[in-house]
Parts: sequence; C-alpha cells; structure tokens
Amino acid sequence: MDLMLLQNRLGHTFKDATLLQQALTHRSHSTLHNERLEFLGDSILNCVVASLLFDRYTKIDEGDLSRVRANLVKQQSLYEIAQRLELSQFLRLGEGELKSGGFRRPSILADTLEALFGAIFLDAGFDAARDVIRALYIPILDTVDPKTLGKDAKTLLQEYLQGKKIALPQYNVVATHGAAHNQEFEIECLVPKLDIQVFGNGGSRRAGEQAAAKLALEAVQKAFVKTPAAPRKAKPRTAQLKLSGIATIQPDAPEAPPDVAGKSAASLKDKGPVEVTTAVAAVKASAKAQAPAVHGSAEAAVSSKTGNAANSATETVAASSVASVASPSNATPHTTSKSKTA
Repeated sequence: MDLMLLQNRLGHTFKDATLLQQALTHRSHSTLHNERLEFLGDSILNCVVASLLFDRYTKIDEGDLSRVRANLVKQQSLYEIAQRLELSQFLRLGEGELKSGGFRRPSILADTLEALFGAIFLDAGFDAARDVIRALYIPILDTVDPKTLGKDAKTLLQEYLQGKKIALPQYNVVATHGAAHNQEFEIECLVPKLDIQVFGNGGSRRAGEQAAAKLALEAVQKAFVKTPAAPRKAKPRTAQLKLSGIATIQPDAPEAPPDVAGKSAASLKDKGPVEVTTAVAAVKASAKAQAPAVHGSAEAAVSSKTGNAANSATETVAASSVASVASPSNATPHTTSKSKTA
C-alpha cells in the first residue's frame, strides 16, 4: 500500500512514519495498535470542531452547539469522511477481520480516522492536527443546517407541526412480525388535520416510529408546498373612498316630517307680522349654525339638505301665517256691523 497517497489526501506528511503505521493498525493485527492514539485523536477532534462551530455560528446557543458537535464527531460522520479518503485500503487488520470484512466496518474506519488525528498531533503539534481536521470538516459545514442537524425524525416532525399550529402526530403499533427474539414492528403515524397516514417498520418500536415520522414529515412538507396561499380579500370600494377623504354618494335625506310644519304653524299662528318675520330670521340663523362645516364629506351633504328642508318648511309656514295676519279669516263681515248699527 502506498502510504504517501494517504498522506497527500490528509494534507500532512509524517516525519515519524511509525506513528502513521501505528495509527493504521487494528488490535487484531498486533499488540502495537491504534487504540491509545484513537483516545488522543478523539479529544483533539472535539476541541477543533467545537472551535469551528463557535467561530462559524455566532447566534447559536450552547445547547444547539453541543448537539451539532455531537452529530459531527459521531461514528457515522467519521465513517463517511474515512470513505472519502478511501481509508479501508490502508488498514492493517488481522486475518480474522480481513475474512469477516472488517475493512468495511464503520466502527473500525471511524476509530482509525481518530487515531490518525492523534498521530498527526504527536508528529507535528496541535496546529497541524487542527489544519487537517478543518480541511476535512469545512466542506461538511458548508452543506449542513445547524438548526436540524442531529435531530431525529420525530423531533423534526413535532417542531414542524408546532410551527404550523397543528396537533402532534399519533403513533400506533399496527402489527409485529417475526419471532419473539427478532421482531419487526409496523408503526402507523397519523396527522389527522392533514389526512396523512403513513407506515414505518423497524427492529424496535422506537425505530419503527422514527421510520414512520420520517415519511410523515416528507408528506406534511409536500402538503404545504402544494397548498396555495389564500388570496387577500379586496377592500370594499366605499371603504377605500372614505379612507382617502372622497365623498361618497349617499341617499337623499328624508324630508322633514309633517308634524314639523304643523308645530311651526301652531307656534306662528297667533303672532303678528313683525314677530313672524323675526321668528323666520331666527330659524334660518339656527339652521345655519347647526349645519356642520365639513367639506368633501357625505355628512355635509346630508346636513345641508336637512337644513334646506327645514328652511323651506319654516318659510312656507311663515308665509301662510303672514297671509293669515294680513287678511284674517275670522274678521267680522261689514254687513253684520251695518245691521247692528241699524
């Protein structure tokens, strides 16, 4: 195996080649294996990743930073990086591990990668190890969402539904398959408000719920993507005109009721011409004072018409009263006076 190829991929050339060989050696191969280097590399990896997250995500609190870090340094993440480096072709394994396919085992590949970090630290110091780890992890950080990284499917589904103000999902065991020592659970996940029903399978009830929650989350997200936003209702035209200060056309104000003229006539019936003229002038002045001085509004138009109607009724009553005073209908006829004189 060409160890120089691996060093080029790591971006570090070892001064002490024995450290590199020890980091690649599994305990099944010899007594000088990589477990102590793995312990050292694990601590260095956590420190460097924590520093990366601290500098990169300035608005994320301690709890979320810890969650993201734990997800980045877990076995699966290390295994994926080891696969990119094609680390399996450089492993030193015992015959038993070779026959059982140990070079493909995620745990062995993840442990070996951590041992390499520890070996780089011993070979060239912390800065060299930090540079190698940063180069491997920055491409990963560019593609992950720190808000969701490390959260399981049930948590993500619950948070998504709560954000949409929808009730939490329901999980039910539909069936179990297989022998008692090797059962498979079929779990139903329901979101009643959206009419979503999905089924997931797993080796345990929890695993089945996670599988069902993942399918439900995908279905819920698709449902919201397909549902168009409700159109905004247009405001009534009359409301818009009122807001802009434009007068709207209002129905004509009702004419003064008949009893107004009757009351006016009754109040002016017994007055003389001078008193009637004075009363008419007073009514006109009162109507003019009561009309609101509002320009460009429907209320001004209504008040003006009401005032005009009152003036018209008052003038009519006044005129009839003046006529009555000028030539009273109840005057004694001249002929009656003559007959009495005679």
